[in-house]
Amino acid sequence: MYKNKVYKKIKSLLGKRCLNDKLSKVQYSYDATQKMYSPDIVALVENTNEVSEILKIANKYKVPIVPRGWGSGFSGGALNIEGGICLSLEKMDKIVEFDKDNLMVWVEAGLVNYDLQEFLKPYGLFFPPDPSSWKFSTIGGNIAENAGGPRAVKYGVTKNWVNGLEIVLADGTVLNVGSKNIKDVAGYNITDLIIGSEGTLAVVTKALLRVHPISDDKKTIQIVFNGIRAAAEMVNNILNSKIIPTSIEFVDKDAIKTVDDALNVGFPKDAEAILIIEIDGGIYEVEENSKKIKRLCEKDKSIIAFRVAKNEKEADEIWIARRSISPTLKRIADGKLNEDIVVPRSKLPDMIEKTQEIAKKHNLYIVSFGHAGDGNIHTNIMYHTDNNKEIEAAKKAMDEIFSFCLKLGGSITGEHGVGITKQDYLEKQVGSDNIKLFKNIKKAFDPKNILNPHKMRL
Repeated sequence: MYKNKVYKKIKSLLGKRCLNDKLSKVQYSYDATQKMYSPDIVALVENTNEVSEILKIANKYKVPIVPRGWGSGFSGGALNIEGGICLSLEKMDKIVEFDKDNLMVWVEAGLVNYDLQEFLKPYGLFFPPDPSSWKFSTIGGNIAENAGGPRAVKYGVTKNWVNGLEIVLADGTVLNVGSKNIKDVAGYNITDLIIGSEGTLAVVTKALLRVHPISDDKKTIQIVFNGIRAAAEMVNNILNSKIIPTSIEFVDKDAIKTVDDALNVGFPKDAEAILIIEIDGGIYEVEENSKKIKRLCEKDKSIIAFRVAKNEKEADEIWIARRSISPTLKRIADGKLNEDIVVPRSKLPDMIEKTQEIAKKHNLYIVSFGHAGDGNIHTNIMYHTDNNKEIEAAKKAMDEIFSFCLKLGGSITGEHGVGITKQDYLEKQVGSDNIKLFKNIKKAFDPKNILNPHKMRL
């Protein structure tokens, strides 16, 4: 069988870093979706040459190959749906070059986002994309999904900070795309095409990232509302007042209660919603913007509390609570459909209200929180896995949420990706002509369809 030939060839290349025992295959069979698909072989690569050689083998024998970081994705992008090779880049975690003069850094794809931040901090720099999983998600995974995070309001998402990539094509060819030049329009922009492609076009082995100076000052503000629509409307009020915060995070009442029960962080349990706002910049700029936001809030009768963190410790406590919401939702139910819909910011109040209506209709908890400043809300449809009625209700609720989101001109995913969880909805959003184009692009990069097949249904 081809599996034995492929295993022997990869084993001769990697030695003990080629795994096919049962325990190893289980360890690499799941991600944050709670779904499990076992690979036939786990390849722990340490350099680009090994990636290239393995892709040559996979291409020759037409074996599916799925790139993987730390498996923190919510759309199943790192799962081996029909076996094949799990190509783990976790050991490729080095900082290759730090170019302080050009504010850029070359890193390997397996480097964890948080470790990059810690490296940059002594230089007074940071890498702006900060997904909630930043302490364990890799740069390669961030690139595969075009990850965002709370700071996307002001600083954008991953694609805004990637200047170049080292990639390996399906046949093992190694390419460098992009450059250190701020301006570069020579030929097609392959870098941007690869970002967000979920490992279906090429394997990213290294990334050239831009970094940014840490601001002189920042403040964290917590605003508590007695009405959920009022909180959503305040997002636009702030942005229309010529203030661009670093972050504007929305938290609904169920998320407030759940995280406070778990961590006792002092969130007001009688609130309908909370906005967490961070502003950064020069000392004078931060102070003035903080005052502007306070004046806006003084006019809003739906606000029951306004708090500015007094120090870094208080700010950290607020943000730790925000980043802990998703893990604490298990207290509500053991099943979760974690969606990351996006709508134009002006439509955010309508989307949040509709989500509440859908929750009541199906008698479900649907917990909403996320990056309100860029219209990206995480809608978590909770259900008990031993209750078939709830499972069916959750699926219907998801259909209705996606349909209303698209009706508002939104998107089915802002940063989690399509993977296997949103395949049925992709064509509804982009249309059949775009799907045809996607498939032609896929075929040009990967004619034998070995790179992360079964994802996005391409």
